[in-house]
Amino acid sequence: MQSTSRFEATASLQLHALISDLHWRIQMLDGDIAEEERNAGNADPRSPTYSMLAQALRARRDNLRTSIALLEARVERAAEMPRAA
Repeated sequence: MQSTSRFEATASLQLHALISDLHWRIQMLDGDIAEEERNAGNADPRSPTYSMLAQALRARRDNLRTSIALLEARVERAAEMPRAA
């Protein structure tokens, strides 16, 4: 059985904390998007009159989701490495 170094444990905790923070930010963006759509009276992103602010918030949210997926894949790879060694 291979022990985990303090650095590896800290890095893993930091990644999990970052992922958790990004999930929280996505929840905040979802609320902001819903509020902007209510204020604009248009919730259809395909509409030509859809709010530009809501579009920008959606793009940011989508980028955060991509970042989360990449970080989660990194965590999974790190968890598998000791087993492979």
